[in-house]
Amino acid sequence: MSVRLHIDRLVLDGLALAPADRAHFVAALESELARLVADGGISPAFANGIAMPSLRAPEVTFAPDAKPSQMGAAVAGALYRGVGR
Repeated sequence: MSVRLHIDRLVLDGLALAPADRAHFVAALESELARLVADGGISPAFANGIAMPSLRAPEVTFAPDAKPSQMGAAVAGALYRGVGR
């Protein structure tokens, strides 16, 4: 089975990343989300395809010294939990 996920827009209230850090954040988010789906599957509700106009994921908090890659992985986990896995 192949899974294709398209995130049109991701709004992260209160998270300010320097332009140089955004690529690390996005790479970690994509990698972790792919790993979570590969390891844990996806909810049967999404098996036949579904479009969601919006998703409110659980709140994520970061340590003050968190790296962009750690933040991206944490946000991926919240998104994964948000789709009802």
